[in-house]
Amino acid sequence: MPRTDRIAEPWGTRTPYGPGETWPTRVDQYLADGLTEDDVERWVQSASILHSNGDALDIAVRDDRIVGVRGRAVDRVNRGRLDPKDLFGWQANASPDRLTTPLIRRGGELVETDWDTAMDAVVTRCRELLEEQGPSAIGFYNSGQLFIEDYYTLGLIAHGGIRTAHVDGNTRLCTATAAAALKESFASDGQPGSYADIDSADVICLYGHNMAETQVVTWSRVLDRLAGPNPPQVVCVDPRMTPVARAATVHLAPRPGTNVALMNGLLHEVIGNGWIDREYLDAHVVGFEDLAEKVAEYPPDVVAGLCDVPAERIREAARVIGQAERLLSTVLQGFYQSHQATAAAVQVNNVHLLRGMLGRPGCGILQMNGQPTAENTREAGADGDLPGFRNWSNESHVADLARIWNVEPEDIPHYSPPTHVMQQLRYLEEGSLRMFWVIATNPAVSLPELARIRSILSQERLFLVVQDLFLTETAQLADVVLPAATWGEKTGTFTNADRTVHLSEKAVDPPGEARPDLDVLIDFAHRLGLEDKDGAPLVKWSDPEGAFEAWKECSRGRPCDYTGITYDKLRGGSGIQWPCTEEAPDGTERLYADGRFYSDPEYCESYGRDILTGAPFEEDEYRALNPFERALLKAADYVPPHEMPSADFPFSLITGRTLYQFHTRTKTGRAPQLQAAARDVWVEMSAGDAGRLGAREGDLLEVSTPRGSVRARLRVSGIRDGVLFLPFHYGYWDDGRRHRRAANELTLTDWDAVSKQPIFKTAAASVRRVRWSRRGSSPAPTTTGSAPVGTAVPPTCGGPAALTTEDMAAEDMAAEDMAAETLPDGGGRR
Repeated sequence: MPRTDRIAEPWGTRTPYGPGETWPTRVDQYLADGLTEDDVERWVQSASILHSNGDALDIAVRDDRIVGVRGRAVDRVNRGRLDPKDLFGWQANASPDRLTTPLIRRGGELVETDWDTAMDAVVTRCRELLEEQGPSAIGFYNSGQLFIEDYYTLGLIAHGGIRTAHVDGNTRLCTATAAAALKESFASDGQPGSYADIDSADVICLYGHNMAETQVVTWSRVLDRLAGPNPPQVVCVDPRMTPVARAATVHLAPRPGTNVALMNGLLHEVIGNGWIDREYLDAHVVGFEDLAEKVAEYPPDVVAGLCDVPAERIREAARVIGQAERLLSTVLQGFYQSHQATAAAVQVNNVHLLRGMLGRPGCGILQMNGQPTAENTREAGADGDLPGFRNWSNESHVADLARIWNVEPEDIPHYSPPTHVMQQLRYLEEGSLRMFWVIATNPAVSLPELARIRSILSQERLFLVVQDLFLTETAQLADVVLPAATWGEKTGTFTNADRTVHLSEKAVDPPGEARPDLDVLIDFAHRLGLEDKDGAPLVKWSDPEGAFEAWKECSRGRPCDYTGITYDKLRGGSGIQWPCTEEAPDGTERLYADGRFYSDPEYCESYGRDILTGAPFEEDEYRALNPFERALLKAADYVPPHEMPSADFPFSLITGRTLYQFHTRTKTGRAPQLQAAARDVWVEMSAGDAGRLGAREGDLLEVSTPRGSVRARLRVSGIRDGVLFLPFHYGYWDDGRRHRRAANELTLTDWDAVSKQPIFKTAAASVRRVRWSRRGSSPAPTTTGSAPVGTAVPPTCGGPAALTTEDMAAEDMAAEDMAAETLPDGGGRR
């Protein structure tokens, strides 16, 4: 097994292969220093929870401690490969600052307590609010990192027991648009494509998706195709010069917020040049005439002016797409976190419907997720929707769910759309939502406009419960903190972005008194006395496998049918793609292979929405489209961003991820290798803009928007002029001086009309230099250079930079400057 520095070379060594061939195996492994495989006492099956790829792995255990990981060669997702976050992130489990006992607020301070006291406080307050106000006083905000057993139990408790509509996950920030776009085009959630489509595609398009950093192993698969015979062409849409952009045949770098205009320009060319499958459209699709009429208004010359992309480059990208024989498209946050998020993502679906490229090897859409179990929040109803992709507007769907839960249909809230987290925040602000239970997420760093978020979560009238691994910025504001077990310390299943279900087994005990999330939820339901309509306990299971079996029954007959999957079936081999049934016992690699869609009005998950205003359609409006088992083409006009650059704020600010960190770094920031690779925030700027500012690599800059300011070191890169990039991972838990470095101090409170996903890509910003750098004036070659296709060049947004003593001194000087930059009022509780 070759030894590769997986920080310097995050995608590892190449294993080239050609179209239609099986992706070769390459097993990645990391064990604690000095240990060998002979020192491992047992290997425990699992998969990664530090990204959405679903890399299958085995956990190495010695002396009842996790001591490493190894990729599972048998698995269809990764064939043994692991992301650097997989290789090193497990070390956070043993971090000395893990929460090991419940905390409760007494006299303005969080103090240790026992589980009975903590849970009694939660249950007592919940009962008081239900008696005083009713279910509308209670809200839940969960994660994309729990297991499906947790989500399904939470959905039952919230919807069927407490009867609140206020349930959402932090998946609202990363994957809500994926679900919304799939519902709009196919009338139901469910990923059409498969990672295996990479093996056969001759064109791969990545729309706002820096796969090289968000799904490292899947990008390795693309790199292996690019390094092999007959490589695919690659089209990249991204304002930054990412590793994906460097590998692209055509790179389109539009102005932030102009994705719909660009997609309309591409569709104009596809239709105008006859690159469509008329037979497929006539048999399986509705809405072609309206779409063709709309995109006729967007010829490349017009789009070039809107997007600031050369018209000929738009035509070139359209030619590659339109002449593809096997087209794979992926979409992520560059589209999802913009103001016309759903409208833009739907246009990608439109490309595939026009070309008839679905359900065949190499022909697929991957509306990607940002988190490991984001798919499960949507399936199980923890994002506010009804579990099993049921339609909350369809009374028969509600009645069917009530039958499964043994409650009355009217007890399940479906009188209005589910309350997304951005609306919940307004209710918290107004005081009508009075108890907020946050599970495995850190909104005090991850939500937009953090000064507002801190103010909301710090209210005296709010009862805040936080269930987490560490005393996060959010937990510090809580009334009750519940210590949770994490991956490797509990058993459960979860599903990745291409519908592959994995089993993660318990390898070691959690520290101290920390408990699995499922145990906490079941305990809460029993203490609260939640019952079904016959007086039996509402939650009828007591362990993960029991919860999974209950979920399977809920999924029966729905698009996400799990009834053919068991824990035993998942043990030992590969993950399995749903739907998995008696008719498809080995799972289903691709949806819609027969051209039949989940759009029958009696079966569909959604009747759809106006993709500009977000207004929901009524059933009769939906039926009028004649969608029966057909997909829907939906057109959209381009609308400019809500916050445009101005004389005072001349830049567009976008935020995003780095390869080496995940979310707010509660785990990756405690893994030494990952933290050393990307240990602090930076701001990315083009060489032209840096020159005009008189700034050079490493200078300390201050980035400001109408909402606040952040100080960060400059990285000069190939980002387009007029655009700034900040990684959003960096909060304050490991920063004793509490200098202003969280990107979401700057972002705005606004969201897409359809998916309700917040906007992180179009804030107007200004920038000024605060201090010269002591580093060299030349930009780092890893941020601006090019390399042969397939070369493992470290990523643009957080590559490993060796810090010299001089560098460290400069950083310390900057930190002293930043010490005066304290957080605004609302940074503490009470």
